[in-house]
Amino acid sequence: MDDQPDLDADLDGEFPEEGNDDVVAQPTGSGAIRKPGAGLYIVATPIGNAGDITLRALDILRGVDAIACEDTRVTGKLLRRYGIRTRMLPYHDHNAAKMRPVLLDKVANGQAIALVSDAGTPLVSDPGFKLVREAKDRGLSLTHLPGANAAITALVLSGLPSDRFLFGGFLPAKSAARRTELELFRTLPATLIFYESAQRLAEMLADVTASLGNREVAVARELTKLFEEVRRGPASDLSTYYTEKGPPKGEVVVVIGPPAEGAAASDAADMDSLLKQALSGGMSVRDAAAHVATITGQPKKQVYARALQLGTGGDGAVP
Repeated sequence: MDDQPDLDADLDGEFPEEGNDDVVAQPTGSGAIRKPGAGLYIVATPIGNAGDITLRALDILRGVDAIACEDTRVTGKLLRRYGIRTRMLPYHDHNAAKMRPVLLDKVANGQAIALVSDAGTPLVSDPGFKLVREAKDRGLSLTHLPGANAAITALVLSGLPSDRFLFGGFLPAKSAARRTELELFRTLPATLIFYESAQRLAEMLADVTASLGNREVAVARELTKLFEEVRRGPASDLSTYYTEKGPPKGEVVVVIGPPAEGAAASDAADMDSLLKQALSGGMSVRDAAAHVATITGQPKKQVYARALQLGTGGDGAVP
C-alpha cells in the first residue's frame, strides 16, 4: 500500500457503518454512469481524508466492470461512501500470481478493470507493478488516474528542498542493514523520502544520524487526517524526542534533507585523494579500497569501484 491503509472519515462527516448499503450516491463529474473503454485503469484513492478523490476517479470506479483491490473491506468502505456498487475482486501479494492472468484476460476480452490499493497511488509500495508490466507487454490499453500520495504530500509539507528527491520506500527493519542501505544515499544531492513503521522511528532516525550525519528531517504522520502532524528538526533531536515520547500513532513518512552544499563533492574529492595516496604507496586496488572505506565510512563497493577506475588509468589514474 502506498499510504495510510485505513480511511478515516473525512472532515465533513463519518463513513456509513460496515454493511450499510443505504447510501445516497454522491454526484460525480458526469452525473450519469458511463462505461469506459476496455483497458486497465490505475486509480489513486484517498490516503486518509475521503474527500481526496477526483471526480474522474469516481466516474471510472462507477463505470468499470470490476475493481481489483488489496482488501475488499477497505475499498468497500470508500465505495459505499460514494454510492458505488461495482464488483470488487481481491488482488494482493498472496493471490497476485493466480489473479494477474485472470484480470488481464478480462481486459483482453473487452472489459474495463480498475486497480486500486488500500490507500493512495497503486504501485507505490504495494502490489501492481507486475500487473502493469504484463498489461504493457500484452499491448493492452493502460492509463493512470493520478491522485493522493503520502510521499509527495510529506515532501510538500516538509519545507525541505523539493527540486530533486528520491523515494526509497521502506528501509530494512534491522539496524545494521538499514545503516548499510542509508550509506548508499550518503552523497546523493537530493532530498530522501522513506516510509517507516512508527515502532522503529526513533531507531531509524538514530541510524540516519550515524549514516548520513545530523541532517534536517521532517516526520509526517496522519497525513490529510484530522490529527495531521509534521515535526521538523535535526535527525538526532527527533530521534531523542521519539525515544522519550514513544512511537507516534498513525502511518509515518520520513523526509530527509540533502547533504550540505558542497559536502558530496568534498567527500568525493577526499576519497580520491586518499585512494591515490594509498595506490601510490604500493597498495593493491582491493587493499586501498578497504583502507579508504574504513577511514571515510563510505560504502566498500562504492570505494572499490572508484579505486578500480583510478588504478586502471581512468579519471586521473595513478600511473
